[in-house]
Amino acid sequence: MNFEIESPLNKEELLKTLSNLQSKKFRFGAGFTDLLIEFKKFNPVETTVINLAQLKDEEFCSIRNDSGEIQIGSLVKLAQICKDTYIKDNFPVLHQAANALASGQIREVATVGGNICQASPSGDLSCALVSLKANCEILNIDGKIRNQAISEFFKGPGKTSLQKNEILKSISIPINHSKNLKSGYIKIGKRSAMECSIVSLAYHFQLEKNGKVKHAGIAIGAVGPTIIFCQETVDFLLKQNINNIDEVLKLKIASMIQNASSPIDDARASAWYRHQVLYNVAKSLFE
Repeated sequence: MNFEIESPLNKEELLKTLSNLQSKKFRFGAGFTDLLIEFKKFNPVETTVINLAQLKDEEFCSIRNDSGEIQIGSLVKLAQICKDTYIKDNFPVLHQAANALASGQIREVATVGGNICQASPSGDLSCALVSLKANCEILNIDGKIRNQAISEFFKGPGKTSLQKNEILKSISIPINHSKNLKSGYIKIGKRSAMECSIVSLAYHFQLEKNGKVKHAGIAIGAVGPTIIFCQETVDFLLKQNINNIDEVLKLKIASMIQNASSPIDDARASAWYRHQVLYNVAKSLFE
């Protein structure tokens, strides 16, 4: 492999580097867990890698509780998500999804931003973040920020809304308005963490003391060209008390989630199989 490397040390150097490369081919790299595999398949001739591993900037590298939101920098390691006690206690869906992703060794180097920007329809972390109604904070070469819902950030398999003059700076998640939660991540795959999902379902419900759903988010992965937010199901659940969901309602909710999907056949599973597995996973949501 033959490519050039630029290693900015701070945000100012990063924006200058990004600006200087606008007329050239370049790729971002941080943990390099996916990029090196890609370069082995495709010759990176005349490509410059912007190495983000040396970047020292709190907005990119930290997890912060700020003005009613949790800010997660794009260079935060997946292992940091797994170890963060606030995330574990307040956003179990994100904690579980991070632990379901890859191996422990890979999680020590892989970054949140790198994983999200792969835009995989079966992405564990992405599925959890869509269920949490997370927001992308995107920085351009002029230092300006644009915000975009993560559900709109994904445009197709391997495609995001990022422009050539932009970089994903951080992810923000609204804080909970209730301590009474039902939150988790369900992944169906052949070898769990080391396997891409055949079907995944992320859910995060904030409940009143009596069990009534106050806020809700459900996302499904590996059953469409992008992660899918199940808006119809969420709207229905906002009228429900989870203590009163009987077998009839369970089946109705499962059907609504299933109907939101549009799976395809691939090497891992057929569309029919994914459709059926999703229904069974959705049925288990309130058991």
